[in-house]
Parts: sequence; structure tokens; C-alpha cells
Amino acid sequence: MEFAQKIRRIPVYPVAGGYDLGAEMAMLASNESPFAPLEPVIEAARRGLLGANRYPDPSYAPLREALAQRYGLPAERIALGTGSCELILAAGDALLEPGAEVVYAWPAFSVYPHLAAASGARAIEVPLTAQGVHDLDAIAAEITVATRLVLICNPNNPTSTALPLEAIAAFLERVPAHVCVILDEAYVEFSLTVGDPYASLPLLERFPNLVILRTFSKVYGLAALRVGYGLCGADSFRIAVDQVRQPFYLTSAAQAAAVEALRHQDEVERRVVATVAARTQISEALRERGLWVAESDANFLWVRVAQDGDDARVVSALRERGVLVRGGSALGGPGHIRVTLGTREQNEKLLDALAQVC
Repeated sequence: MEFAQKIRRIPVYPVAGGYDLGAEMAMLASNESPFAPLEPVIEAARRGLLGANRYPDPSYAPLREALAQRYGLPAERIALGTGSCELILAAGDALLEPGAEVVYAWPAFSVYPHLAAASGARAIEVPLTAQGVHDLDAIAAEITVATRLVLICNPNNPTSTALPLEAIAAFLERVPAHVCVILDEAYVEFSLTVGDPYASLPLLERFPNLVILRTFSKVYGLAALRVGYGLCGADSFRIAVDQVRQPFYLTSAAQAAAVEALRHQDEVERRVVATVAARTQISEALRERGLWVAESDANFLWVRVAQDGDDARVVSALRERGVLVRGGSALGGPGHIRVTLGTREQNEKLLDALAQVC
């Protein structure tokens, strides 16, 4: 079989080192929540399965309305997807083509390079600062008449760092109206720099070309159900990404679970508090051992473990000791590891294992 040239251009997504490795393995590689879904959320998903002989509601009205009420936006300005990742890919399909440009920082979310590779557009990757932070001045300098899309990951994956919204707003003032800016806030609930999840919403009223991406995969602990959403400055983005995708992209069970999850913000807040406390504790412990750790605003840490760039050795040694983490080489940062914050027992296991390795 002869495949399209783009198949040779699209990079393989760097998945974690394994799944279903047993209860003894501390799974700290994929930025998932260590907390299982609440029973009411599981029950809502079960009820959603009862009508599995029928296609899901293609309007996704209950979930759109629930999100509209939470964020005070019109439902028609809320885009949905099977994870925020799918919305990013759909944005590339809707916005990019040969001759167009997409600009993003690097290293950042591993899906971003797929957009230019799949569309034939030109990718412009702008290096992060030495602290692992977006250089917004350098990104703004790369925007031209050919630019269609700019991606800002805040907090950034894999480096865990975040910029204050004042800096984001000042950057948006410099972006021409023809350019779509996606502010990827998959980890915003964990960010002390950004503030609360409502903090960035006023930007949508000022900048119609802005889309803020969020997900149920992280703080809500629904990674396996794949539900993401975009809060849009204008409904044109939602209309365009819906045009380029198959219908019925969200299952009934996933929609029902997401709607129910939104009703339990107190439990979400408790889990955020526990994660931020663990983040502080583990970061301080690693710095006391002489390791460089980025200033994290997410539910994971970015740690320099090998001056020679050989993070694979550390990843392998940790796995032998029952701890699965992600190597930085596959994420654009050789010599680093990305470590998801887990349960107390998992975090202690990580520290013990790192003490033996680094």
C-alpha cells in the first residue's frame, strides 16, 4: 500500500513506557489523576451506557449547557472533543494548509508538531527560556501574514511552568485578528500563577480570535473517557472544528460522567489542594538533593537528572524500582524526566527510588 506523504512526516506520539504493569508499579508517567472517579460520576457513566444501542446526542446539549452555566458563556461558543488533544488536531485541520504557518514554543505538548506535518503548513518552534518558560516576545516576533495559528501551553507541558495572565493579555494585544490563538490550559486548576479557572475568561470578551482549552482528563480524573472542551471568543471556531470531524465524537457515557463531575467542585478542590501540597513537598525534597526542578504550576514536575542528556538511564533504573516516569528526550528536553504527582505512597516510592539512582 502507498500512503500519503504526511504519514512519513507525522511524528509518533511518545507514549508512556507501559500500561497494566500491576498495582505495585507507581504510574507517574502520564499526568493522570491518582484519584479514582467519584461514585456518582461512575454511576452517571453507567446510566449513559444503558442506551448504548443508540448514537449519542450529536448536539451534546447537556454538557454544553453545564459548561455554559459554569463559565458564563453562550453554549454555542463551547467546543467539545474527545480530549482537548482532539480539538488541537481539529484546529490544525480547520486552520492550516500548505503556505500557512503555525507557531508554538518548544518543548511543549507533544501533539503540536503533528499539526504542520499533517497539513503541510510550516511549523515555527520557538525555544523556551532557560527556566522552561514561554518567550512571548520571541513568539510574537515570528507572527507574519502567513500565520494562522499560535499555541500557548500555560501551564506548559512538559516543563510545568506558567506565565501570569497579564503577560498573556499583553501578548494577545500584539497578535493580528486573523490569527487564532489557542491558550492550552489543560492544567490550569493546579496553577497558582494563573489563579483560579475563571481568571482567563475575561480575555475571551477582548479577543474573539482566542480559544481556551480545558480537559476532564486531569483534575476531574476522567482520562479514560476522553472529554475536552474549548471556550471560544467567537462561535466560528466551534463551527469550523465540527465541520472537519466525524459526528458523534463523544460517547453518551463520557458526556454523562462529565456533566456529573462538574457538580462536585468541592471534591475537585480538595484534590487540587492535596496535589499542590505534594508538589511543594516533592520539589523541596529533590532540590535539597541538588537536583534542578522547574517551578511547577501543574500536577507534575520537570526534573533535570542527567547533565549528559542521558535521561533514559534514569527512566530505566526507576522502572526497575517500580516507578514509571516519562523521559525528557522524547518530549524535547534531553536530560530531564517528567514526573506526575501521585498518592502519598507513590510519591514516597519515587523519592526512595531517586535516592538510589541520582
